[in-house]
Amino acid sequence: MPAGTAFGRGAATLAANAWPLALLPSAWHYQHPLLFSLRHGESALLWGLPLLGLLCWRRLPGLARVLLVGVGLLLGWQAVDYRLQREAVLAAGPAMRAVGRHFIVGYTDVEEVRELAEKGLIGGIYVGRRNVRGRSLAEVRAEIAGLQAVRARAGLPPLIVAADQEGGRVNHLSPLLERLPPLAGVVDQPDPGLAALAYGERQGGALARLGVTLNFGPVVDLRPADRPAGDMFSDIPARAIGSDPEGVAEVAAGYLDGLAASGVRGTLKHFPGLGRVGRDTHLHPARLSETPDELAADWLPFRSLAGHAGSALMLGHVTLDALDPYRAASHSPAVVRLLRNDWGYDGVLITDDLNMGAVYSLGIGKVATEALTAGVDLVLVSYDPRQVYRAIYGVAAGLVEGGLTIDKLAASRKRLAPLTSTLHATERNKANHARF
Repeated sequence: MPAGTAFGRGAATLAANAWPLALLPSAWHYQHPLLFSLRHGESALLWGLPLLGLLCWRRLPGLARVLLVGVGLLLGWQAVDYRLQREAVLAAGPAMRAVGRHFIVGYTDVEEVRELAEKGLIGGIYVGRRNVRGRSLAEVRAEIAGLQAVRARAGLPPLIVAADQEGGRVNHLSPLLERLPPLAGVVDQPDPGLAALAYGERQGGALARLGVTLNFGPVVDLRPADRPAGDMFSDIPARAIGSDPEGVAEVAAGYLDGLAASGVRGTLKHFPGLGRVGRDTHLHPARLSETPDELAADWLPFRSLAGHAGSALMLGHVTLDALDPYRAASHSPAVVRLLRNDWGYDGVLITDDLNMGAVYSLGIGKVATEALTAGVDLVLVSYDPRQVYRAIYGVAAGLVEGGLTIDKLAASRKRLAPLTSTLHATERNKANHARF
């Protein structure tokens, strides 16, 4: 046999084996949240190529056949496992309902989230760009009101309605709501605190009219002095109020008071701070090697405003090596102990989105369970909302197995009560205004 012919056949065999091999990692990570925007194309590709392989089955080398069978089995297992977990959650047993009230979930299908709300399987919804794009204020407001009506008919507490409307780069509800400049712009005003109050009142009024009760702002991470530009998604240099801890605290306090005047609560984020972090937690794990003493200035806005009327605190997916080198702050018992015991903070703790790359690969059910067991109150699953079934299923299993206790959840519900009581007060105020 000529050498060229043998080489050609070898190359063809290698190519025939290579493409099924390349499908294996994608099949293992099938429906990964970071590929949510490509979900339809991903499914068509991963299911279509193995089916195409069947058409030329006899021409494929033995290894390629084995790999294709493996891809098919892996995809089938992923699909069946997800379906079984989803059905178990929607059966709405006591464990599912007990843990579900600690989840805030995004949505693409209002009918799907309505079922979760009606069965008491979630505690709140996240309203983002996809929910307002191309729609009127009246349409979105009516949709939110409809979900709240479902809760009332079911005898359940009102949903927490969360949004991410910081101003500046992050205006996820604009242009439906007014696009405000960055909050950092008030720093140069003669009275930054008063200017921040007016800013918060203006933004909070618009959020309240839509039906939002919890806003994921202000960002109190300090602006890094050595980085004029940030990473692709977090971009803290563009979103931070400033680099002076006391100035940041003053502006954030005014902003929180402005939101609260309209019945909207704010969220201090992202503890333990992203200003020193060089990696984007949307994509990768990130660590801080500094000790708590070395981070005292970074934490001053968090610590001085922890417990401030009208605020919650968001835990980011950054690992604090000095406290817990094995878990990110969002699901670390040591970090929660620091806040609860050392700082005396007894307010609401919420995780950043568990779809983010820094933690998702650890298992969304596992991370959610560890977060609630540590003493976190709300788990956020927003970008890819259908991951919430895996998360609720995992936490419910932890409750049944005893790792997470009813007492822990009961203590958390007490901390959550002000969020729904604020909503009740806002609804009463609207009714009174309508009456006169």
